[in-house]
Amino acid sequence: MMSIQTEQQPQKKWVRELRDWGVSLSVAVVAALLIQNYAFAQTEVRNVSMQGTLYEGQRLIEDKITYHFYSPERGEIVIINGPEADKRLIKRVIGLAGDVLDLRDGKVYINDTLLEEPYVRGETLPSSVAFPFTVPADSVFVMGDNRMRSEDSRTIGAIPLTSIEGRAIFRLWPLSKFGQID
Repeated sequence: MMSIQTEQQPQKKWVRELRDWGVSLSVAVVAALLIQNYAFAQTEVRNVSMQGTLYEGQRLIEDKITYHFYSPERGEIVIINGPEADKRLIKRVIGLAGDVLDLRDGKVYINDTLLEEPYVRGETLPSSVAFPFTVPADSVFVMGDNRMRSEDSRTIGAIPLTSIEGRAIFRLWPLSKFGQID
């Protein structure tokens, strides 16, 4: 009888250890998926509309939590995932709800005050949206930093807050640009 017990004990330990590893791995996978979907995600820049600040192929960390508690602020770079476009967009918030935007001489005016935009490449010209434009409630007006090559609110109109997935907060790649996004 002693030999049977000694053979069963190592087998039970092996099964218990395998079960513990399986549970730990399952918890880690579920936690990673929850964080990726609801808190922070890695995203890749896939267009040229933000050139000057962000370039195609760069990898970013997206904060998906903040906008559940706060509204976007002017100047923040947001990720848009809604019916306004057939793909996810990365743009900069220019106008907030109630702001009156106007485009004059290739520059942006908000409530008749010139918006200082050192990050912009090219002139800001109107497209299909008529200016002056008043940003509706619960919406923002967004533009790419590369104004000559950006499909943004000048074309598709104001973006409802419900279409904003998160904000770009950190650049992971390339390593030479690693750090917070200006």
